[in-house]
Order: sequence, then C-alpha cells, then structure tokens
Amino acid sequence: MVTLRFMGSSEFQKYFSSAIEDYAHEKILSNNWDPQEAMHKAKQEYEMLLPDREKTDRNDIYNILIEEKIIGMIWLEHKGNDKGFIRDIRILEKYQGKGYGQRAMEQIEIIGKERGIKKMGLHVFGHNKVAMGLYEKLGYHTTNVMMIKEI
Repeated sequence: MVTLRFMGSSEFQKYFSSAIEDYAHEKILSNNWDPQEAMHKAKQEYEMLLPDREKTDRNDIYNILIEEKIIGMIWLEHKGNDKGFIRDIRILEKYQGKGYGQRAMEQIEIIGKERGIKKMGLHVFGHNKVAMGLYEKLGYHTTNVMMIKEI
C-alpha cells in the first residue's frame, strides 16, 4: 500500500539539490535552456517557488512510502481558489513501472479534494512518454503543446 508522509528538513535538503540538477537537465534535453545557464536558472526557479523550502506556504511536499520505506516524493502546490498543481513526482528507479506512481497520484488527488481543490494541473516534458501515458490514464488531458525543430 502506498502512503504519503510530509517530507522532513533533512530529506528535503537532499531532494532540493537533486531536483535542481534534474530540472536543469530536463530543460536542456527539451531545448529550453542553454547548458551553460541551466543550473543557475534552475536554482533561481526553485528558490522562487520554495523560498521557505519545505515550509513554504501553500506547498506540501510528501515522501511516497511503501511499508515505511521511502520510494519517491510528490509535491503539491495549492494555486488558490480551487486549483492545485503537481510540481514534481519522482519514483526511485528500482520501483518504477510497478504502479506506485499511479497510486501516489491517486493519493495526492484525495488530499487535494480534502483541501478544496477541484482542478489539478501538472507539467510533463514532451520527451517523457512514460509519464504522459500515466497522466492520460489517470484522466489528465493536454491543454498546451509547444514544439521545436532544429534547422
């Protein structure tokens, strides 16, 4: 059974560092950012989104657990009114493909409903076909598409 538990400070510090690196890498893969500037931009964006780190108002960052073992994390931002946004979800590689991400998404939707959220958004990079498939399976639909071509 998948459960969610608020992330503690020491866990958050590990997450924050790796999330910045991963986000910079994804932005480079997506041709959004220049490799020379990516780490700086990613750090700026994360510091803007989470100025008080894991205690930032209207942001809940959870560990994803199976029988008290941390297998990933999920970050829910309360956008105001009745809107929420899943800023990040990660499942450790050895636990991927086993349905844990889907169950964590279902859990975060329950939490969102309890907090008055009626619409949940998220972002997925175009090259992440596995995540896109999961989100579509869960009922999310595409609202915008940006495309690029090297010429």
